[in-house]
Amino acid sequence: MTAPPGAAAARFDRPEPDAFTRPYWEAAAQGRLLLRRCKACGRVHHYPREFCPHCWGEDVVWEPASGRATLYTWSVVHRNDLPPFGSRVPYVAAVVDLAEGPRMMSEIVDCVTEDLRIGLALTVAFRHEASSDGVVEVAVPVFRPCPG
Repeated sequence: MTAPPGAAAARFDRPEPDAFTRPYWEAAAQGRLLLRRCKACGRVHHYPREFCPHCWGEDVVWEPASGRATLYTWSVVHRNDLPPFGSRVPYVAAVVDLAEGPRMMSEIVDCVTEDLRIGLALTVAFRHEASSDGVVEVAVPVFRPCPG
């Protein structure tokens, strides 16, 4: 199915913030990564949910993450037909282990693929993009190798 003439193509790389996830996206726009911590069991989780996926507790709060991670696995994507990924290929889709414990899907930037290895020390960065309305800017967390 194609979009009608003059209609913008669907985008799959931009978040759709809602009342619950707005603190996460606002922090990202300021260069901060947030996680959710359960007050009942003390465990941290990602992606953001309104309940704890470990104990099902509902007393879950936002807290800042360190921004540190290690590379768990990755794939170099050479072809992707979804807008705008086609113009970004090749790119590195990855799963990282956050220092706080949870795993997170993301992208590795500023790294040649030959330097990728399991356990590579990473730090969070943010790709800034215009939102679907073209006005509000959103920031998507990505990771790059730690300096040195």
